[in-house]
Amino acid sequence: MAPEAGAPAPVSAPPEPAPLGPLGGRPRLARRAELLLALLPTATVLLLLWLLKLLSNQQLLFASLASSAFLIYLDPGHRTNSVRTLAISQLGAAVLGTAMHAWLGPGYAAAAGALVLTIGLMVATNAMHPPAVATALNFAFRAGAGEGNLLLFGLAVGLVAVLVLLQRGSAWLLARVGQP
Repeated sequence: MAPEAGAPAPVSAPPEPAPLGPLGGRPRLARRAELLLALLPTATVLLLLWLLKLLSNQQLLFASLASSAFLIYLDPGHRTNSVRTLAISQLGAAVLGTAMHAWLGPGYAAAAGALVLTIGLMVATNAMHPPAVATALNFAFRAGAGEGNLLLFGLAVGLVAVLVLLQRGSAWLLARVGQP
């Protein structure tokens, strides 16, 4: 039966969107693609741990970078995980934590100051990366204990920044390969 002239055309249901990935970020990929995407951050963190064992004794200072790597896996395209955001927040937090430690010594006053200043830095620069708060605290508490090597931490942040670029490329490639 043909629709009457002037009658509205039947409305078809919009296509269902792809299910969202972990925590509602990027679209969820097939299980194998998700595992492949998780491989890069895992390898990066393991490489960081190996380098730490060779060069330093800063295990706790790098825990926040492991959190950064996992956030990057969850949604590599999110602005929280951009190279700019990662660099400003993580490096700023390390410098602020070290400065507070130098000024106030190790302890809660230095940690509180580093925490407030790091959050202020992230808000002022629109560079919100939550694991940086842990970086500020760790540097404020432990920078003077032979574990506050800013140069080594900066190199590790550089490695994680490369991970951001690799994850974005991998997510793009996996999305294209997975399409019919």
